[in-house]
Amino acid sequence: MARRRQLYEGKAKVLFEGPEPGTLIQYFKDDATAFNNKKHAVITGKGVINNRISEHLMLRLHEIGIPTHFVRRLNMREQLIREVEIVPIEVVVRNIAAGSLVKRLGIEEGQRLPRAIVEYYFKSDELGDPLVSEEHITAFGWSSYPEIDEILSMSLRINDFLAGMFIGVGLKLVDFKLEFGRLWEEEEVRLILADEISPDNCRLWDVATNERLDKDRFRQDLGNVQEGYQEVARRLGILPEAGPRDLKGPETMQ
Repeated sequence: MARRRQLYEGKAKVLFEGPEPGTLIQYFKDDATAFNNKKHAVITGKGVINNRISEHLMLRLHEIGIPTHFVRRLNMREQLIREVEIVPIEVVVRNIAAGSLVKRLGIEEGQRLPRAIVEYYFKSDELGDPLVSEEHITAFGWSSYPEIDEILSMSLRINDFLAGMFIGVGLKLVDFKLEFGRLWEEEEVRLILADEISPDNCRLWDVATNERLDKDRFRQDLGNVQEGYQEVARRLGILPEAGPRDLKGPETMQ
């Protein structure tokens, strides 16, 4: 493969220049980080599994009309994606009390929330991705009220769909993080889902046992991180019992 220009490297992914204008190649790494990069490890095969899971979920969301940056999977670790201007806000949707919500509010872990709660965090590794309000977002020009309304509406729709999909394979969607980007098409701009959806940014618990099958296995030193991710992929029907081999051909979004 021809040498490509690297544009960005994050904690779990690398972005390269795409084969044509307006595209990027997203490479999934095996690195695992937690607590604002204070904890780090390499988990062999994690990037392969996340690539497959994110592909599967992005395709399913596309089928219900959620626009995303995903174009097609290129190989075991790479996706072709549309280049977008990332909105500097991380959107967290919570269905069950866990993580920072438990620490901040003293809620019992595992308590089902009265309704889905949507939180916004300013994307800044240096500041530790602080929790912010709509007032902060609009006052500092990170987004506008109409755009926030669209983000909120899309996030809740994604939550409804994914929660139903996961419960169908015996998993609770506890909470998850989303990112959105602005796609510029000539003089028009539209908001689309970006980044990834995988056990790296979703909390997924077994319905019967509450076993964690997500990144909390790494955060909490529960062990068998790769096996947890593989179990999610197997339940979604995209990974055979033998492990993370590249069996299915890529699909393409038009």
